[in-house]
Amino acid sequence: MKKNVLISGGSGFIGRNLTALLVAKGYSVSILSRSEKQSKGDIFYYKWDVTNQTIDEKAVLNADYIIHLAGENIAEKRWTAKRKAAIIDSREKSTQLLYSVLKKNNKKLDAFISASAVGIYGAVNGEEICSENMPPANDFLGYTCQKWEDSLDFIENLSIRTVKIRTGLVLGKNDGFLKKLIPLFKFRLGSALGSGKQYMPWIHVDDLCNIYLQAVSDPNMEGPYNAATTDNTTNTLFSKTLAGVFGYSIWLPNVPAFVLKLVMGEMAVIVLTGRRISSEKIQQTGFEFKFKNLEEALRDCLTK
Repeated sequence: MKKNVLISGGSGFIGRNLTALLVAKGYSVSILSRSEKQSKGDIFYYKWDVTNQTIDEKAVLNADYIIHLAGENIAEKRWTAKRKAAIIDSREKSTQLLYSVLKKNNKKLDAFISASAVGIYGAVNGEEICSENMPPANDFLGYTCQKWEDSLDFIENLSIRTVKIRTGLVLGKNDGFLKKLIPLFKFRLGSALGSGKQYMPWIHVDDLCNIYLQAVSDPNMEGPYNAATTDNTTNTLFSKTLAGVFGYSIWLPNVPAFVLKLVMGEMAVIVLTGRRISSEKIQQTGFEFKFKNLEEALRDCLTK
């Protein structure tokens, strides 16, 4: 009988790619959805409502693994007080809902694997390389990721192997943050942002999905893992490389930081700051990145 992987956030960019990979590798996949959807083949849909804390418990009871991707998009809207609360609540309350079903039914999983983000190290520019043993930063990004990961302690206390995937900027075809950049760069209107010196730890969506797959299959994986290449890409280098893939050299000046702050408000720290990230821990598990070269990764995303 096929092992079943339950995915929250399965209809999103990463979830769709991960579902396809898991099915190809012989797993059945259950997806939590806010609306009724028709199951097909090895993909099954179950309804949940995080706001009202309701869920079809069969989704959890049938699962061997849970991959928890659900959460409000941190870069979708300006960070008002209400928006910040929604970002944090969506992560904590969704985990609490899954935990409540596990505990109520004394359900044992082979593993609970959750998304997190390299934002746990904070919206800071600097040369320090961030590894998993660093403490969370004392800012909104750091606090959000810390609360996100802390909510998983309840799962771990059920004696379930728990893995936290701290993700960088995800590159993929017509989705992720590239989706907003491609129209500008395609028409030769791209440029670096702010100083351009801020680091941009990135990962190709195929590599990210393979990290999740390894977290499912490797019983020794536990705790946090950085999911980003260690190539020290800066915003300037990223912008120049993306322009080069489209066949031109950047001609526009950098977008001034104050303009981005006017447009994005406090959320501008997402594009104006960035940390260097170590991927040593995930590589020590035997994982090998398929995409280590930025230009190759971008060309793959733009030609698929």
